[in-house]
Amino acid sequence: MEGKLIIFSAPSGSGKSTIIKYLLEQHLNLAFSISATSRPPRGEEKNGVDYYFLSPEEFREKIANNEFLEYEEVYADRYYGTLKSSVEQQIKAGQNVVFDVDVVGGCNIKRAYGLQALSIFIQPPSIEALRNRLVGRGTDTAEVIEDRLAKAEYELTFAPRFDKIIINDDLHKAQEEALQIIKDFLAQ
Repeated sequence: MEGKLIIFSAPSGSGKSTIIKYLLEQHLNLAFSISATSRPPRGEEKNGVDYYFLSPEEFREKIANNEFLEYEEVYADRYYGTLKSSVEQQIKAGQNVVFDVDVVGGCNIKRAYGLQALSIFIQPPSIEALRNRLVGRGTDTAEVIEDRLAKAEYELTFAPRFDKIIINDDLHKAQEEALQIIKDFLAQ
């Protein structure tokens, strides 16, 4: 039986990665989608495990050949994207593929797979709560935080396009809600 697709999108600092990590530990036959990137490997990263590492030229060639479900050029010649062939291989193997993508990529994947995909938007309780989380991380400058908040306001406008919206004002509750939504979806 073919696997299904579960798409997560959220503004930075919404708790999406923490929720995904929790879900991957729940024995639901979930497999994380391996993205392609044109950046070089960092540290111990391995091709085909952490990312599919491509040169910028290879990435552009695959874009021209319509080989991506979604992609984004984050900086000049620094691409990230989801290869159609990789996803097809995973779902044909019966895996339920989990995506952590931006809002536009999430909408594109949902459009491509329709009812075989479930799109979930993780929403912070408020922009102020998001600001507090980003400041609390202690990893970004004030300028980066303001850029992330401006992007978050834009991303929040996409929430109604997703199948489900989970407001993460309590992490444990949000994890349990996501788990139940996914169990229900996989049981269909």
